[in-house]
Amino acid sequence: MGSRCELFSEIDKLRAELLKNVEVITHCQRVEKEISPGEILNRIENVILGIVTSLSRDEAPVLALPDRSNWDNTSFDSSIGLQMNLGSSVTTVRSDCPMSVDKFAQIMRIFMVIYKLVQSNSYATKRDIYYNDTQLFGSQRNVDIIVDDISCMLKVPRRSLHVLATSKGLISGDLCYMEADGTRIDCRSSTVVSAVSSNIAGIRNIVSSAKFVMIVEKDATFQRLLDDNFCTKLSPCIMITGKGVPDVNSRLMVRKLWDTLHIPIFALVDADPHGIEIMCIYKYGSLSMSFEAHSLTVPSVMWLGLLPSDLQRLRVPEDALIPLTKRDESKLISLLQRPYSASQPDWLKEMEMMQQSKVKAEIQSLAAIAPDFLTNIYLPNKLRYGGWV
Repeated sequence: MGSRCELFSEIDKLRAELLKNVEVITHCQRVEKEISPGEILNRIENVILGIVTSLSRDEAPVLALPDRSNWDNTSFDSSIGLQMNLGSSVTTVRSDCPMSVDKFAQIMRIFMVIYKLVQSNSYATKRDIYYNDTQLFGSQRNVDIIVDDISCMLKVPRRSLHVLATSKGLISGDLCYMEADGTRIDCRSSTVVSAVSSNIAGIRNIVSSAKFVMIVEKDATFQRLLDDNFCTKLSPCIMITGKGVPDVNSRLMVRKLWDTLHIPIFALVDADPHGIEIMCIYKYGSLSMSFEAHSLTVPSVMWLGLLPSDLQRLRVPEDALIPLTKRDESKLISLLQRPYSASQPDWLKEMEMMQQSKVKAEIQSLAAIAPDFLTNIYLPNKLRYGGWV
């Protein structure tokens, strides 16, 4: 595999390029001052005051929530990603409308829970909130959406609301850190996988000699790379997966690693529209969480693979390729029209190649070339020769 210096020379060059822009990016992504518990309580009280005022006037209270599903409410900044515009359009939740009265009650209940948590400096998971009144909330998803709505409405990060989410992500490699509760996490053992913390803001004392971080789209690929000792063969590095569409904690962890280590971050995803969208969530953020873009996005993420151009270059057998479905084609058109696509001509070129070829492929398709092709040939060569876009 050659010397370590040769293996990492292109990665080191990329890091030098990234470091030139760090000061500019950091300035653009300046972290807003931490909002004090007193200010959070004050914002909640103002919402309640508005409701009480409406009642005193014999008017039905109405809550206005920023519309987190409207692309017109976002703008794109290459140093931040997708961010919600000031003065975005809102959706209203009326207390006198049969269609929304349940949601109004659910929002008020969660406001009460958050107020108590912040006031007492204690924490609860979204799951705790749901099981506190399953009859009212109906589903865990309703709680998840409302917590994010409240976070957006108050302009307060969810973690500052003292509401935590159980992480689904996994991490491994050259990394040690301290959890908020004092637990020491060591990810360096090739046989041990650590769950991504549910309190990323509380992580401290990060120690790593890693040359790069690799985001792996799917858990199956992540586990295969672990079985093949990828982190040992390409040591020192860090590997993380959000197991498909990433949860907020996985995204926060990738951002934390970038802010702390300033090393290249690569994405390994399927050569299909779904995989590309997942990579874009890490890099540019998502529409629904655009109000938290400053703390969630990592615009320096590079696309390592699987590239549509790799399928032709490596002559992946035709029986390992899958025709694009109508849904895939619609997703691809949507991606090509996203506000960030024009800023990445190389990504645009790859997506257009997929559109023209009308085929997609999973990372596992490389096994059709050779069983160990991904770990022993594809990734080492990609990293050694700078095969990312």
